[in-house]
Amino acid sequence: MIQQTINALRVLAADAIQRANSGHPGLPLGSAPIAYALWQNFLKFNGEDPKWDNRDRFVLSAGHGSMLNYALLHLYGFGLTKEDLMAFRQLGSKTPGHPEYGHTAGIETTTGPLGQGVANAVGMAAAEAHLAAKFNREGFPVVDHFTYALVGDGCLEEGISYEACSFAGANELGKLIVFYDDNDITIEGDTGITFKENVASRFMAQNWQVIKVDLVAHPDDVALLCAAIRKAQRETRRPSLIICKTKIGYGSPLEGKEKCHGAPLGEENLAKTKERLGWTSAPFEVPDEVIRHTHVAIERGQTLEKEWKELFAEYEKAYPALAEEYKKAMSGELDPAAFEDLYDFTKPMATRQTSAAVLQKIAARVPSLMGGSADLAPSNLSDMKNTAETFYGDFAPGCYEGRNMHFGIREHAMAAIANGMQLHGGVRAYCATFFIFSDYCKHAMRLSALMNIPVVYILTHDSIGVGEDGPTHQPVEQLVALRSIPNMKVFRPADGKETAAAWISALTGTSPTALVLSRQTLPQYEHSGPAALKGGYVLEDCEGTPDVLLIASGSEVEPCVKAKAILAEEGVRARVVSMPCFEEYERQSAEYKESVMPSAVKARVCVEAGSPYSWYRYAGEKGEIVGMETFGASAPAPLLFEKFGFTAENVAEKARLSLKK
Repeated sequence: MIQQTINALRVLAADAIQRANSGHPGLPLGSAPIAYALWQNFLKFNGEDPKWDNRDRFVLSAGHGSMLNYALLHLYGFGLTKEDLMAFRQLGSKTPGHPEYGHTAGIETTTGPLGQGVANAVGMAAAEAHLAAKFNREGFPVVDHFTYALVGDGCLEEGISYEACSFAGANELGKLIVFYDDNDITIEGDTGITFKENVASRFMAQNWQVIKVDLVAHPDDVALLCAAIRKAQRETRRPSLIICKTKIGYGSPLEGKEKCHGAPLGEENLAKTKERLGWTSAPFEVPDEVIRHTHVAIERGQTLEKEWKELFAEYEKAYPALAEEYKKAMSGELDPAAFEDLYDFTKPMATRQTSAAVLQKIAARVPSLMGGSADLAPSNLSDMKNTAETFYGDFAPGCYEGRNMHFGIREHAMAAIANGMQLHGGVRAYCATFFIFSDYCKHAMRLSALMNIPVVYILTHDSIGVGEDGPTHQPVEQLVALRSIPNMKVFRPADGKETAAAWISALTGTSPTALVLSRQTLPQYEHSGPAALKGGYVLEDCEGTPDVLLIASGSEVEPCVKAKAILAEEGVRARVVSMPCFEEYERQSAEYKESVMPSAVKARVCVEAGSPYSWYRYAGEKGEIVGMETFGASAPAPLLFEKFGFTAENVAEKARLSLKK
């Protein structure tokens, strides 16, 4: 049954890809024995309860091979039907072109952009290590599972994999096991044209155990694979890389060739593949004996979950307070009391400083909060400070219960690792860097939004206010870039109370949130606060209907407030609208938005020290925009704001121009 089940995985994948006339058959044909050995003999899962806390996590980092994952879910009891496989890559199906978290039961993370999945797996392993250290007690290993990932040459060529695997090795994440489908082929041909390093030496240098299995010399040798997995499981101080030498497109006439990477085999080649594999069943049909065989693994998983639930029941009796905290952490629910007394700011402060103050209060009240910075915590002010009452500690070997993480100078991996931590469950993940380096994080941030997971991104040093570091470090286009990502909330608060509102929105919502924070000191406003949760609101008003609206976010609210006073002396009635979060504002009712920005008031000035493109919808046909049309410069921040027109006098002049239109 072993060989027949491996071939069932291969043929189901190849049939679905051929029917769709689209897909990647090479990886499923070559990697099927790896997947079979793991799922049949080791992986802890229960398809009837795919979110069981203590399941093993399986990540197909090489997400183009999605049909292998779907074939596994079909055979191993996750409710994916024959009809679902037949609808591969079709509109509305449960089997999209790449695996999508939240769309198909059993998919742990959205993969496809190469390297993201293995970085997510590192985050999952980090979360497992943290929760095990925090909650396990002698005789009660309530958190005890492995994280497995399957990567290809493409994943390991991407720089994010080097960053993430370096982090995993440095932190000795011994329960992370990665299978490397080493078939020497990418889309353009043999990997030798671009990828010549000794991968084994690379990983050993990063403190990984490296195990080799030659599936070319020993095709479909499950015993060798099982021995490798057992060896990897025994190593507790290092993550393990199992290098599996394979042939892409195994069993097909295109075996070993790049032509089978990203296109269907074709009817003739598919028929020859089935003939070589000895496969005689009709398309999408699987022999009963294969179903009975995989059912052994299904029953094993059900038994393991039953035993875990019995263990947890005893754990609740022995450690009731700890068990209750564990359940709250895994549920993701937060106590509303965590957000009380966060708006108490009176002295001028940079919003990175007010964020730090809010973070300290929340950290003491949300024990699942965990995160850190890309080597910038002293500047981002993103670490949780130890006090006499609370010791947070650093997440590190020997102290996995620590909640402060040191990601190193690895922004891309940091964001993807945070995604993996959040996906694992039990932690509320955040990460931090300078706003300009959100570009390094961008693809992982996009996947946070695509998966609809509430990772918090602390992004400080938000504009030309960075000052002397100059244009390389002064964000201009980043705000509009993040605002363009569907499902991403971008908060750029003007003061401490808006910063508190931003944190509350981030931790009570379900989507990712970017907190874009200033380096320079900003005033505190009397009328800011919870109103900022609506994304945009009237900060300072005038008597009667305003003549002009002054609309801004962040540090540029200040020149708008001052311009209002200048205009008042001239008899011009101005309303100041603070817009910390476009996304939340756009969710408000039409009536609310009309009350904030009356459509009859055509004279408007929109002010933000970034690209103007976000603002055209609010400026209207007669509005003016004060924004950045160029890069910044190296100089003290006050001189830069004056040079580029972010002054009360210039805002007032733009208001006069708008009133004349």
